[in-house]
Amino acid sequence: MQWKLTQEQEAFRDTLRAWLADVAPVEVVRAWLDADDLASFWSRFAEEGWSGVGIPEAAGGQGGGVVELTLTAEELGRASAPGATWLASVLAMPAFAAAARPDLAEAALARGAALLVPGDQLPSAAPALALGPAGRVTGRVPLVLAGADVATYVAVTTAHGKRQLRVIDASAAGIATTPRRPLDRSRSIADVELNDVESEPLDGSVDEVLERITDLAGVLVAADSLGATERMLELTVDYSKQRHQFGVPIGSFQAVKHAAATIEVAVEAGRSAIYYAAASVGARHEERSLHAAAVKAQMGVAGFGAADSALTLHGAIGYTWEHDLQLSYKRARLDTYLFAGVESWNERLAHGLALM
Repeated sequence: MQWKLTQEQEAFRDTLRAWLADVAPVEVVRAWLDADDLASFWSRFAEEGWSGVGIPEAAGGQGGGVVELTLTAEELGRASAPGATWLASVLAMPAFAAAARPDLAEAALARGAALLVPGDQLPSAAPALALGPAGRVTGRVPLVLAGADVATYVAVTTAHGKRQLRVIDASAAGIATTPRRPLDRSRSIADVELNDVESEPLDGSVDEVLERITDLAGVLVAADSLGATERMLELTVDYSKQRHQFGVPIGSFQAVKHAAATIEVAVEAGRSAIYYAAASVGARHEERSLHAAAVKAQMGVAGFGAADSALTLHGAIGYTWEHDLQLSYKRARLDTYLFAGVESWNERLAHGLALM
């Protein structure tokens, strides 16, 4: 099956790719990473309205849906752009939608928001923080995506055995963040600790919101990995034409051709499956969670394997800071484990198919 985008979706993808080539070429991305400056990209991205694409206009966005979000994630991954704040904010949107709080959604599109969930766990397994008197929240959440870079947190809390979603101002007293330094420097992660922090309630079913966020996370991280894998394929093909052994380009060797072809198959198979899953999640298809789990697991394996193959074909130079491959390599490797590894998504898929 080959999924076809609409003309409008293709035009959006091409426009975003051209914008990224202008604003975030690889030399600029490198400069941001060297300076530990991931905020400059988010500021420009939000100011020019890209953060609102895929978000309903009623929520302060630019319109579109999950397919447009998926195309955005794919292009950000392809460019190795610092997109952690965007992804974290998009994943917070279902909580604001369920609570009918377009004011919070609009603010998040401008200043960023994040669900307080460890970045190596399924969002549906978000830890419940203690909710005390007067709506004050206490607890610690490690490895929060963009945890030190956003203006708003969404927390799952519990009091007297009942869970509730709460929204927290990230600048409130009692919050401490400890940034981590992941191998993929294009993403930011931080531990977040809350000590008797003020919060306000968000209406909506906790389970339904977390399921919605989990489905989105599966599709969007898979799309990011797809973009990174596509870039690794481009770099590998170019390098195989430039590097010579025994007087001929290494791209003429059968083993190299087979390795590149395997990566291309992963890219094309992943693209159609991910777009289909995005449309399924956007349409609230009854099997949307299965589709999201399938593509997250599929690209987790494919992106990981493509990264190793691309690095093998480049040799040691591919991992050096001077070579562009290392940016996509690290991106794809982190995507394999971001919001849980392949095993967790396969278990989710198996439970959904009543195989466990």
